Amino acid sequence: MTSDNNISRKDFIKNSAWAMAGLTLIPNIMAASPFFDEKNIWTKGKLSLKNVRLETGFEYQEGEVASTKTDLFYIEVEHGKITKIIPNQPNAKAVDAKGLLMLPAFKDMHIHLDKTLYGDQWQAVRKRTGGIKGMIELEQKILPEMLKNSTFKAEKLIELLQSKGTSYARSHVNIEPTSKLQSLKNLQKALENKKKGFGAELVAFPQHGVFYTDSAPYLKEAAKMDIDFIGGVDPFNIDGNIEKVMDFTVQLALDHQKGIDIHLHETGDSGLKTVEYLIKKVNENPSLKGKTYLSHCFILAKLESTKQEEIAEKLADAQIGIVSTIPFGRMIMPIPTLYKHNVTVLTGNDSIVDHWNTFGTGSVLEKANLMAQLYGYSTEFLLSRSLKLATGNILPLDDKGGQQWPKTGDKADFVLLNASCSAEAVSRISTVESLVHQGNVVF
Repeated sequence: MTSDNNISRKDFIKNSAWAMAGLTLIPNIMAASPFFDEKNIWTKGKLSLKNVRLETGFEYQEGEVASTKTDLFYIEVEHGKITKIIPNQPNAKAVDAKGLLMLPAFKDMHIHLDKTLYGDQWQAVRKRTGGIKGMIELEQKILPEMLKNSTFKAEKLIELLQSKGTSYARSHVNIEPTSKLQSLKNLQKALENKKKGFGAELVAFPQHGVFYTDSAPYLKEAAKMDIDFIGGVDPFNIDGNIEKVMDFTVQLALDHQKGIDIHLHETGDSGLKTVEYLIKKVNENPSLKGKTYLSHCFILAKLESTKQEEIAEKLADAQIGIVSTIPFGRMIMPIPTLYKHNVTVLTGNDSIVDHWNTFGTGSVLEKANLMAQLYGYSTEFLLSRSLKLATGNILPLDDKGGQQWPKTGDKADFVLLNASCSAEAVSRISTVESLVHQGNVVF
């Protein structure tokens, strides 16, 4: 293997992910896979695959998309990029993909890798008291113990995500007076250990408030480190001052050329004021456009439809994205309205088996399935469009059925699924067969 010392953690957004019967493999054990043997494994950084199923277009009946056309192809990957896509060569000396469907690798864009219980002794969520500030008190008590093996648990959670076809994540990481910078350092160790098959971008997250627990000094230190976003959470409910918190967050992001990702659970007037104030600040600082996100943003679900349309239009104009964990029940988010106005919408698993949430599967494809169910996206066309929620807005076919992915020159970042088209994959949450390959290093 060539040296990868000059490759930063952020480069691994281009990592590739393939699949193998729910088992995530890393390069040094590829040969254990039934897809591989000593004769067809990497040669000078090159890998060939045959019998790869790709989407090629839509089939129409009476003007409506009735099905998705697919065909088998021969594909070559070299040094982390797709270098050849040609009609299938069934007799070629290559890895046999056995007709599995190739799709863009999945991206979990809202998760907390740093404070999971996954991989450790089972614990259900404890009874909550005192609202969000009560949870802050609980975290202050339990974080010192959780930090002792947080690197190990983060690695186990990464392995779960990989097994579901995810090769990249945006992880929030606690920055507050209890953890200080230790949670960040521990997670960075886990990401370093997993870098050959998984990439991440990090959000410095003041879970205990920016000023409520005096997290500001630690956020300033974290902003100088290898993080990508300045985070925040419920500025009114925790810190009691929307403008003060947002002004601090925006200025810190500007000073260090970072993005912004704010947790916003508030559903009343303060939630709407926070959204509107953030839109105002981003418009005043255009360098933040396309780099600013609101996670959850439950207030959108509480607005009247005309107000939803207005806010969606303003979000789109400011290029502020929404990262939704697809809540259900009374908190159904207006995702169709956001799509209508071309607002970027991403998703993630958020908490998986931690002190906030007992549940979580690690599958963002399941999130796409849930969204499709909530909004009645049962047609072939709408199901195929729903896939972009899992892939970070990359789709094999454009809205007219033109093939736009994969192309030669694209990063080799994909999964293979047991499905005949993306609509089927979303509809029945097809089994992800996953194998991990680091696209920037020659094996």
